[in-house]
Amino acid sequence: MALRAAATRATVAGAAPLGLRRMFSTASANSFMPPPIAAMGNGDGTPGREQSPPSTNLFVSGLNKRTPTEKLREAFSQFGRVVDARVVTDRVSGYSKGFGFVRYATIEEAEKGRVGMDGKFLDGWVIFAEYARPRPERTPPQNNSNGYNSYGRE
Repeated sequence: MALRAAATRATVAGAAPLGLRRMFSTASANSFMPPPIAAMGNGDGTPGREQSPPSTNLFVSGLNKRTPTEKLREAFSQFGRVVDARVVTDRVSGYSKGFGFVRYATIEEAEKGRVGMDGKFLDGWVIFAEYARPRPERTPPQNNSNGYNSYGRE
């Protein structure tokens, strides 16, 4: 009984652990302070990522796993001539990876498509469109010095 009384006095005196005070506090629900804008990247586009230079190729993320390539092409074609549209799929299972690429005929049409579809709904999911970054140069594979190649003995 004495232990319960001591715990009650400590809680009343404000000596409760910080986590419990936060959990049971009556502070406003809007007391959350977001990080400063400078910490979220360049303030233009996806936070924390540098913007790619304008090109005719758009990277589209956030796709529904059931969105086919035809639906992607149809959604973006209202902003200009779509040369190519592709939903990226897993090689083994064939299921969508949730992103794709759309290539327009001109940079102006690509800009219209990027602005027009970024943050919009497609098949019930919010999608994000941004300029695709150029694919990095691939280095040729190095020869193994142990006398074996990937197929066995040389």
